[in-house]
Amino acid sequence: MPIEFVCKIKFAEEDEKQKNKQDGDKESLIEESCTPPAKDLAGFANSCSLHGINHIFVSGRLGIRQTLWALAFLTSLLLFLYHAAKCAISYLEHPHVTALNEEATPEMVFPAVTICNINRFRFSALTDADIYHLANLTGLPPKNRDGHKPSDLMYPAPDMQDIFNRTGHQLDEMLMSCNFSGQNCSVEDFTVVYTRYGKCYTFNGNKTASRKTKQGGMGNGLEMMLDIQQDEYLPIWRETNETSLEAGIRVQIHSQDEPPYIHQLGFGVSPGFQTFVSCQEQRLTYLPQPWGNCRATSKEKFPGYDAYSISACRLLCETNEVLRVCKCRMVHMPGTADICPPSKINCVDKALAQLQKNSGDTCPCETPCNVTRYGKELSMVKIPSKGSARYLSRKYDKSEDYIRDNFLVLDIFFEALNYETIEQKKAYDVAGLLGDIGGQMGLFIGASILTVLEILDYIYEVIKHRLQRLLRPQKEEEKKSKQQASTIATVGLEEMKVKEPNDMTRSHPEGAYANTILPNHHLPHPHHHHAGHHGVFEDFAC
Repeated sequence: MPIEFVCKIKFAEEDEKQKNKQDGDKESLIEESCTPPAKDLAGFANSCSLHGINHIFVSGRLGIRQTLWALAFLTSLLLFLYHAAKCAISYLEHPHVTALNEEATPEMVFPAVTICNINRFRFSALTDADIYHLANLTGLPPKNRDGHKPSDLMYPAPDMQDIFNRTGHQLDEMLMSCNFSGQNCSVEDFTVVYTRYGKCYTFNGNKTASRKTKQGGMGNGLEMMLDIQQDEYLPIWRETNETSLEAGIRVQIHSQDEPPYIHQLGFGVSPGFQTFVSCQEQRLTYLPQPWGNCRATSKEKFPGYDAYSISACRLLCETNEVLRVCKCRMVHMPGTADICPPSKINCVDKALAQLQKNSGDTCPCETPCNVTRYGKELSMVKIPSKGSARYLSRKYDKSEDYIRDNFLVLDIFFEALNYETIEQKKAYDVAGLLGDIGGQMGLFIGASILTVLEILDYIYEVIKHRLQRLLRPQKEEEKKSKQQASTIATVGLEEMKVKEPNDMTRSHPEGAYANTILPNHHLPHPHHHHAGHHGVFEDFAC
């Protein structure tokens, strides 16, 4: 009966590596890409450009040197994060700085000049019907002593546009002389505008045909002599909200892009004086959100005006409020609605007073991002002098006292042909933020953008390797089973011949092989090839 010996053959390490390599080559033919195992952390630390980590993640046991390097690296990392957070917070606050500069130019556009007589209605131009209708505005009694009887109250409804136009001071009667940069000007160079003072006049208000000046200083701007016509001022019988106790004119110097808002932004000029107004143009540039709070020019067109301005915004807010409360508008307000009659003046006053209290909530007028304004310096001298009073009296056929009480000279000019630019600029932009963070990163941890990419690439490889192991567990087990595979050899006793004790001792000396390990079976033994009947015992052992 044959006897079988079952032996487990364990191949040497070189054979196992060769076998795995051959299996891998076969598998690469089947699969086009084979995921390599992720890099170990120590290897990544040695190849990464981040300073210090190659001294921390080393093979072997963690020692004092690695601990000190780790503390130094963590300290530097914390300092970097602290300064980077400060930079980010500073950027999110959106700070800005203001830059002031002065630039010269060969010529400059002369500003628009609006003038209004403080007295709104000429007394001689008022009819009895006008006085009756304007009683709430002027406070005047009727012209006849008996007063208006009920039977006399058959006046037609007032046409406020006609009243303001007809009874206001006429420029051809007020303007005694006019000169601009050495050239005479006349009434035709002015346009009629309506303000809270009634009928007013604007010089150089046309943006498309604006006048320019090529020289600064006195005598190179607008010079006017005006007669304010105090004899036409309304007598005061009782005070109303529209009663004025002054005599003179109101003047506003503004750009052609904004309407006059003279009752708040104008300045007064008195009769009996020559007033010099030295101007300097200022061009202001503000930043939009989030650095500032200006209105960008790209926004929709402002209704009722060619361009947006704070004055236009305020006038539009006042118009909307008066329309809402009183169902009408004042003569200087934009739109096509009916002009409020004097009977609704109290309603208008209440609506405007309420708007002024709540203007911040109901009428937020943003500052435009580009503003042109004019700085002014005023100086005055008395006119006429004793020597010129008689001459002016003969020239204009007026008494000397009339000239002293009614005549004034207004001289407006540029101080020099230069303008100031006041510009808001970003104090901390994205480039500054990246530069500061990059500097802190290089100073504390010696890193850059490419270093960050290296770390992200390593994290990606690790995650990719872990996911592949989770998604293909069966394939990994097959590979592992191949690496741990064993070979079973069956040796029949019938094939063996009984050996002599001395042959057995000769072929297998004591201690030549371990009892559980076989020698390499594939390696030839030159000193045994001639003894074929001894090959089994010399190649295998159980």
